Amino acid sequence: MLDAARTHGYVGSAMKLNLLCVGDVVGTPGRLVLTQSLARLTATRQIACNIVNAENAASGSGLTPALYDKLIRAGVHLMTLGDHVYRRREIIPVLERSEHIVRPANLPPGAPGREFTTFQTAGGPKVAVFSLLGRMFMKTPVDCPFRTADRILRLLPDDVRIVVVDIHAEATSEKVALGWYLDGRVSVVFGTHTHVATADECILPNGTAYITDLGMTGPHDSVLGRNKERVISALVSAVPNPFDVALHDIRLNGIVVATDSLTGRATSIERLRVDGEVPPS
Repeated sequence: MLDAARTHGYVGSAMKLNLLCVGDVVGTPGRLVLTQSLARLTATRQIACNIVNAENAASGSGLTPALYDKLIRAGVHLMTLGDHVYRRREIIPVLERSEHIVRPANLPPGAPGREFTTFQTAGGPKVAVFSLLGRMFMKTPVDCPFRTADRILRLLPDDVRIVVVDIHAEATSEKVALGWYLDGRVSVVFGTHTHVATADECILPNGTAYITDLGMTGPHDSVLGRNKERVISALVSAVPNPFDVALHDIRLNGIVVATDSLTGRATSIERLRVDGEVPPS
């Protein structure tokens, strides 16, 4: 977002820039509905930049280099990750070299991967993205997401006006608080991790688009993307069960946000659901 320091010397004219933000992609079904839908959404919604949370893309937990490559070929511009960032250790070299993916910025110093990245849109304006892990009810020890957001914003290039933040957290209160904290300082704050789309999308008073959770891109005939019979059995019996990824009722969940390229402020936010085809058994 523009402030006095970052406005100095800036020359340009305002244009509308549409962003697509896609919720947690879960396993093969999630990747399928994403690849089925992304090109069409990009064309019909005039999407300048899409941001996809891909931390559950590999069999429901983590991301592999091969799947990263597949998502890039499918047209994904930027990927965010959450608490499963290092679940597949083979992704670490990709995190260290790629400009299309970020790890949570509030992991300990020296953690592999980029804290933020920028994407050059075809129309000219850049989009910056970073992700944060929440601390309430989360197992991963991390630094304060609020202070980390302050630090990352100070590091962003002066020519970046549009900034998107993924808050990967369990507690809705923590997500809501971060939205208010960053209102007017970033373009979009969206929540991920809980896999259930919320209906609180809004433009906050100072121009930040906000939603507590984008929801899940994957099989909704499930418990958060996993085989519902196995999950229920484990909860009822207390006997551990492997939670394999479910297959049916696949949907893409996310938001489309319109932003002003000069001010970085969001002008509209729309919750999005796209039904996909059932993958073959």
